Amino acid sequence: MKLHELADRPGARKVGKRIGRGIGSGKGKTGGRGGKGQTARSGARIKGFEGGQMPLHRRLPKRGFKNVAFARRLNEVNLGRLQQAIDAGRLDPAGKIDAAALVTAGVLRRAKDGVRLLGGGALKTKLTLAVFGASKAAIAAVEEAGGTVEILGPKPAAGEQAA
Repeated sequence: MKLHELADRPGARKVGKRIGRGIGSGKGKTGGRGGKGQTARSGARIKGFEGGQMPLHRRLPKRGFKNVAFARRLNEVNLGRLQQAIDAGRLDPAGKIDAAALVTAGVLRRAKDGVRLLGGGALKTKLTLAVFGASKAAIAAVEEAGGTVEILGPKPAAGEQAA
């Protein structure tokens, strides 16, 4: 092998398109950029520009507020899901059930900011739960089965539902 015989593998180097080299080339005249104006120029064009008409995103009213910075991301768990884990032998009904116990049992994947207990499904076992929040139906169902629910989150004001 000699030095002048060295070459890249076929297809290793891509030949660039030659634009703006005459109408006959197919990419001549406007160079694939269409007509004249803002879109033909180099640089960023205005997103959502409607030719001077008031853009849609400015015509519509602003509404609502999403508290992303301070919002709590809670896991929602139904009572039926807890009963399934107890029946399968993954959750110990004798001990205190909190977010860490639910993660260990495989009911939750990760703890996030806490657990909110919901009243879906039936509960037949007496449980001691420590959760961030619970619905009224869930608290009633747990107490009916002889268990207790400890709310770790902020206490609701009069007339409000628990977190």
